[in-house]
Amino acid sequence: MSVKQPPAWVADAVFYQIFPDRFASSDNWEKPNGLEPWDATPSYHGYKGGDLLGVIEKLDYLVDLGINAIYFNPIFASGSNHRYHAWDYYRIDPMLGDDEIFDQLIEACHDRGIRVILDGVFNHTGRGFFQFSDVIESGQQSPYTDWYHFHSFPVDAFGRSPNYEAWWGMPALPKLNTETPQVREYLMRVAEHWIERGADGWRLDVPQEIATEGFWEEFRTRVRSINPEAYIVAEIWEDASEWISAGDRFDGTMNYLFAGYTLAFVAGERIPRHLTTNLNYPLYPALNGEEFATRMNDLIDLYPWPATLANLNLLDSHDVPRVLSLCGDDPVAVELAVVIQMTSPGAPSVYYGSEVGLTGGRDPENRKGFDWDESAWDTSILDTHRTLIKLRHDYSTLRTGSFRTHPAGPDLYVAERADESARILTVINASRVAQSASIATLTGTSFKTLYGEGGITSDGSTVRVAVAPRTAVVWRVT
Repeated sequence: MSVKQPPAWVADAVFYQIFPDRFASSDNWEKPNGLEPWDATPSYHGYKGGDLLGVIEKLDYLVDLGINAIYFNPIFASGSNHRYHAWDYYRIDPMLGDDEIFDQLIEACHDRGIRVILDGVFNHTGRGFFQFSDVIESGQQSPYTDWYHFHSFPVDAFGRSPNYEAWWGMPALPKLNTETPQVREYLMRVAEHWIERGADGWRLDVPQEIATEGFWEEFRTRVRSINPEAYIVAEIWEDASEWISAGDRFDGTMNYLFAGYTLAFVAGERIPRHLTTNLNYPLYPALNGEEFATRMNDLIDLYPWPATLANLNLLDSHDVPRVLSLCGDDPVAVELAVVIQMTSPGAPSVYYGSEVGLTGGRDPENRKGFDWDESAWDTSILDTHRTLIKLRHDYSTLRTGSFRTHPAGPDLYVAERADESARILTVINASRVAQSASIATLTGTSFKTLYGEGGITSDGSTVRVAVAPRTAVVWRVT
């Protein structure tokens, strides 16, 4: 496989994003005192005690759901519940497990055909990182002053205005100096280490903020030399084509543009405005079917086709409100969004708990503990996920087939996927009234319903569809 091509397995993957402190807690891993109750409203700084053994114990649930890849939020030693404040990149956070537990996790996942992607936070560390702590203690005489960007000494690490460069000016997140060769080499070796330990790739946090020339090209070369099928996906919220198209840095991006357009279509004016302040993706304006089709075509045209298939198509994450909450607690809008997610080009990513109707607004509400009491689950949303994930696995067409939209008037979204094995049509009516349309650009005389209910006929030259209000239908066309 060329180092410039995304690994082929990504197009066949359905990802599940796990926030380790909140997914599952095992009784077989010792916890500290002072944890928040699992079912209590989460706080910014409190811990609930999820761990990697808990993940292992719940893997069969993920297999039943149809998951074959996991993206973990950071798992390395840190001074925060989200673990984006790294203290030691070579150590599993002791609240989550240890090296032995990590090995068990990799083995258990791989035995089930599940790939494991780790979160790499290489732009900044926490204040507890050894080299930064040494500068706090030793000042300008520390041998590590060139690991960061200090403006003066002594270091003011706990004031409101740090005298060093920090991510978004936050004192807790000092920015690493990747222009220092020792820092750059250190980070490269960290990346290599966990790939050698069995991880299947990296999700890279705020990679645009590392501007050191050649850094990400070297990162890709070294990671892929160890595992030619390692997946490298970037957290870039907007157009990421300059980072992806050449194939020398990242395979794909976390596709927040996809999420925004999809929710603007299926939820539209139902999206609560108070949840969207300062969110950097396009939840507004509301879109009709024709406008959504235009956005989807434009989005797919941004990237080479292999990169489109390797983008991580999410509907929510740890950084944004839960999809059900964004949809105004409307499960029908969630269903329509999931239909689009599972039938579009790109690897779907499900944020833990959203598949059972977990709600939550802005951070920290979107990071609740997973409720393992099945009586609390929204089984209709869960059944939608299971059914559509299975449909995606059953048809290669939905994973790697070509994509085109068909004009069908302002209120219907009509998308076709096609390959040698099948042609599959997805029709979404997100409006409040029934819709019908003649589709002159679509051919076919025989139709098999794969999901939902609707009407479809053909006179041999034109296909006509009829779909009830707020309904999605998927047909196989011959």
